Amino acid sequence: MKYLLILLFFSTISHSQEQIFEVQQIFNDERFPNILVAKNGNIIATWGSTNLICRISDNGGESWGPVIKIAEGINGGGLIVDENSGDIISFVEDNHPPSKVLSYRSVDNGKTWKKNFIKIYPDQNGNMPSMHMNEHGITIKKGKFKGRLIRPSRYYSAGNDKKYYPEHYSNAIYSDDGGKTWFTSNPFPANGTGEGAIIELGNGNLLYNSRRHFSNDGLNPRMRHIAISKDGGENWNNLSVSEFLPDGQKNSDYGLMAGLDIFNYRDEEIIVYTNIDSYDNRSNGMIWASTDQGNTWPIKKKIDEFGFKYSSIAIGRKNTKTEGMIYILYETGKEKNINEYGGGKIVRFNYTWLLNNDD
Repeated sequence: MKYLLILLFFSTISHSQEQIFEVQQIFNDERFPNILVAKNGNIIATWGSTNLICRISDNGGESWGPVIKIAEGINGGGLIVDENSGDIISFVEDNHPPSKVLSYRSVDNGKTWKKNFIKIYPDQNGNMPSMHMNEHGITIKKGKFKGRLIRPSRYYSAGNDKKYYPEHYSNAIYSDDGGKTWFTSNPFPANGTGEGAIIELGNGNLLYNSRRHFSNDGLNPRMRHIAISKDGGENWNNLSVSEFLPDGQKNSDYGLMAGLDIFNYRDEEIIVYTNIDSYDNRSNGMIWASTDQGNTWPIKKKIDEFGFKYSSIAIGRKNTKTEGMIYILYETGKEKNINEYGGGKIVRFNYTWLLNNDD
């Protein structure tokens, strides 16, 4: 009955609104996406495996400005809008982690960037977190920890070789002073995890959705792993494995970075998730939508049937040109070989396209 009610909700979305769905290529090489919408409505797309760069759209994603170099190094993900100040905070690592972490700050909605001097404290095990390559961070909106900045991170052990996978785990870093001092959460309650995403639910809990490429506890590593925090991201509990959300191609345990975000529509809380529905390669990118805090996902729509690899989602802001829109920045394939990396594409679409359940 609950599932039928959710479908009825989607079926009541007005069909009179124009559906918008547009794709543009905005990066021609390299990898590693993060995207968010600044408080003024600027869309900021960060990218890069040798230099952290960004492009900005100030017209709702219709067109994009020139490439802006932020720093040398690999995009560390976790791009954050500090909702308290409006500043944008980015992270970069010298090389593939574990590696030196640096941070940069923009006070003008992504146009210019300056070094952001930060201090990161290790976790309860004495391990320092790595940043690469996680979904954007958030500012907590409710409760005791309102105003806290938090972003997903991970412990890489001595490296990304398969022999270290059993020691890997997801975690998060959080700041209560505007992104100067960062504390590392206790570990996600499963090893072999990494590349996660965090959202704040309507009840104030934080939901952590993580990739997993190694399992030693009998849990399926080919579906996304979920945990909840009730203390502002300091601890992660209630481990579960999604029945609906795949973690990369179906013939592999290796997993895939995914996009995750949340928005409200007609007093309903809607979570959106991006990954692939593919057996043996990184293609057939999809978006899933849930109205019951991720218990079921009745909406599933195709983004790109060809190359679709790492992805990041941003939700538009009220009273800006982005209102009612969703943006996904993703790694695409090459025309003649979807398994090769072909740069970065942006897809933008409105709520009407997503929630009209014509499919």
